[in-house]
Amino acid sequence: MRKLIIAFSAGLFLITNLVHAQQKLGHVNSDTIFANYSEVKTAAATAESFAKSKQTEIDKMVNEFQAKLKTAQDKQKTLTAANKDKLTKELGDAETELKGLGGKIEELRTKSTKDVSDKQNELFAPIQKKVGDAIAAVAKEKGLAYVFDTSKSQGNSNIGYYAPNDDITAAVKTKLGIK
Repeated sequence: MRKLIIAFSAGLFLITNLVHAQQKLGHVNSDTIFANYSEVKTAAATAESFAKSKQTEIDKMVNEFQAKLKTAQDKQKTLTAANKDKLTKELGDAETELKGLGGKIEELRTKSTKDVSDKQNELFAPIQKKVGDAIAAVAKEKGLAYVFDTSKSQGNSNIGYYAPNDDITAAVKTKLGIK
């Protein structure tokens, strides 16, 4: 009887391993999908246009800074003993104004970088979700347990889809005593 139980247990173990060993795997190259997806091209053009408008704002402010700097440098060349007091005050005021304008340029650059990044996220997040949902749908249709993303931009090793019932995260957390 004991040998029968051991044999039965060994049989169940082997069957379980065979079932798990037969899980189907797939792969996808998301770079190819994104490169050929018209919504990506439209979003990229919108993001590029937005970035150019931000750069135009920065360029306008830099040109203003350069014009005021040139004016101050030209005034400095006219410095004489007779106008020294008046011109020194004007140059001091110009220096203060230029420092303030320089700070505003840096603030605008920082804000523009953030705005462009936010715009790209706003434009591309829905597309990435659509692609992810499509990968999951195809994986389910084909009965795949895992889909690996083989694209260069993803490092050739990201999982694009996995069957939720194969997630052992909760079991590992429990085993480690993590709540």
